[in-house]
Amino acid sequence: MHATMKAGVAALLLLALVGAASATTYLKEEFKDSSWEKRWKKSDWKVSEGTAGDFTLTAGKWYGDAEADKGIQTGPDSRFFALYTELDKVFDNKDSDLVIQFSVKHEQSLDCGGGYIKVLPASSGDQMSSFGGNTPYSIMFGPDICGMATRKVHVIFTYKDTNYLIKKEVPCKADDLTHVYTLVVKPDNTYQVLIDLEEAASGSLEDDWEMLAPKTIKDPEAKKPDDWDERAQIPDETDVKPEGWDDIPATLPDPDASKPVDWDDEEDG
Repeated sequence: MHATMKAGVAALLLLALVGAASATTYLKEEFKDSSWEKRWKKSDWKVSEGTAGDFTLTAGKWYGDAEADKGIQTGPDSRFFALYTELDKVFDNKDSDLVIQFSVKHEQSLDCGGGYIKVLPASSGDQMSSFGGNTPYSIMFGPDICGMATRKVHVIFTYKDTNYLIKKEVPCKADDLTHVYTLVVKPDNTYQVLIDLEEAASGSLEDDWEMLAPKTIKDPEAKKPDDWDERAQIPDETDVKPEGWDDIPATLPDPDASKPVDWDDEEDG
């Protein structure tokens, strides 16, 4: 489990499986003191290019309690950031809800950046020292902000070595306050995205991601016949008028019609 962030303060991180009667927590990080540096390792991604940033333990500019509200803050601006840590044991969310949750605070007017949590498979273990944007992962979750055009929550699943983005547009928070982002994946292949514990999106994995092949597809070998006519309507060349058709007048008088009482033949015709 590791996080990739481009701006902000991360204060709480949780990965858990919730069953009908109990929950198993696989990772819980509160970043309360400097001991977090023993549990997390910094990736050397972007270091050689001089664009890698660093993390500082701080409560930030605004807080309720200077100690209780501490988290890790990225800096300086316009850098790339990546940290990773390992789970103590492998998890399997069969028959249990998978819950991924973290809080983030963008203390400045963020122009372009994002903060993501990624869950990686064991097969990516030998790439962790340089963990970055191209390292294979299983789940990617978190807010992305870039100008006014992009302000959304990414929910990406990897299936058969392909990354699938959610088809829905899930708006994220773009203010300077702390917000809690939660992803719940249920064993019946449904999901929820919550922001500050309020539902922002929900549905089924089958409907909201294109991971499965469509039930019907176009035949790539199909083609129009050589004599295909593109006209939307085609006159019937064998059609003929009924006998006596031309003898029927275009209009017929109404035998029940009568002139109004105030009808004037000269003025009204």
